[in-house]
This record gives sequence, structure tokens and C-alpha cells, in this order.
Amino acid sequence: MSPLSSDELREIREELTAGTTPTVWFTGSAVGVQEGRSGKVVALGEPAEGDFIQVRPAGSKDVLSFSAAEVTRVKPPRKRAVPDQPPAKAAAPPPAAPAPAKPAAPAKPRAAAAATPAPAASASAKSAESAAARRKPRQPKPVGGATVTLTADQDGQWSVEVSTGKKRVVRPTPVPANAVAQAAKALHDEVAAAVEPLIDAAREQQQARVEQLRAELAAAQAALDELAN
Repeated sequence: MSPLSSDELREIREELTAGTTPTVWFTGSAVGVQEGRSGKVVALGEPAEGDFIQVRPAGSKDVLSFSAAEVTRVKPPRKRAVPDQPPAKAAAPPPAAPAPAKPAAPAKPRAAAAATPAPAASASAKSAESAAARRKPRQPKPVGGATVTLTADQDGQWSVEVSTGKKRVVRPTPVPANAVAQAAKALHDEVAAAVEPLIDAAREQQQARVEQLRAELAAAQAALDELAN
């Protein structure tokens, strides 16, 4: 069976992006998995990683890593059943052999010759077991921490930003002061106690601004009334 080509890898990546799990079959190069067995591709890394194809073999819950030479998109043909052969005719019994003049010498045991291939088979089995043991499911990467920062400016306007490690993923974004107060109360009493004075100061500043605007509006209305008379 032919290994995966670059076009087939691109098709698998497109199917994974579309939310499907493409089916592949294992070639004779696959270690620890029977040739011709099927599996589902659950993830696809970069070819530079070596065993970059994550496959769940049929009938298994483990996800194993394979290279492009170990799987194929070509479904292997089914093995054809061998037709039943008619029973062989019973052979005629051989003629009786004449009695030997001397007893035959006992045959030498051949146990040593028959047992010779056993060490090679045992070594091959151990090699397959050790290779299968090395193919452990890939562990998920640990999730990194995040930093959420709330900032209040001199006008009492609040903003929030989020960073993961050294990378800022959310730039400073305005948030309502009441949302900050509710979040502080939900987090911890000490956090609420630290934020509450800032909220009160911003409230007083906005109240003073409203009173100033009302006074300016009253003065402007009075000036308009004088001009109308």
C-alpha cells in the first residue's frame, strides 16, 4: 500500500478543519499495529515533527502518532475466501513389509534442530512489544496562565486588558464602573474594599461635573431669555 502523498495530507487537513475525522489504513511499515487495520485521524501536526499524524485505531480508545509512510488512504482489498476442496480419496493401505532381519537402530533425536528458529521469533516478538510500548499517547500541553488588569484613570474611567505570558491578547478596553464594582464584590471582600473608594471618588467627580453643567445651562438659559425680551 502506498504511503500518504502531499495532496492526500492536504485533503486530510481540510477534512479535519471541516469537523470530520478522515479514515486511513495502516501499511506494513506501521509499528505495533496490524497491517490493513483502519483508524480515524483526529489531529495533524507539521511534517517536521516526524510522527505528526494522530490516529485512533479502530476498536481502541488510545490516540497514537504515526508518520506518512505508516498510513494510507487506499483501502486494502478484502481477502478472497478459498473454495472448499473435495475430500481426498483414502489411500490404499501399503503392503505389509517383511520382518527385518535385525532390529533397526534408534533414530537420533532432532529436538535441537527443531528448536533452532525459536530464539529469532522470540526476539522479533520482544522488538514489536518494545516498539508498541514506546508509542504512548501524546499528553496534552499544559495551559499557560493569564493576567487580567483593571485600570482607572484620573476621570474615573475604567479599562481592562488581558495578557498570556509576555503576549497581550486583549488591549485596554473600556468597562462600566458598576461592572467593576460587581466583579470586585464577587471576587473577594478585600478586593471590594480596595475598589469601592475609587468608585465613590469617580461618582463624586461625575456629580460635581453634573452640577457644573446644570449651572452653565441655567446661565445660558437666562442669557437667552434676556435676548428674547
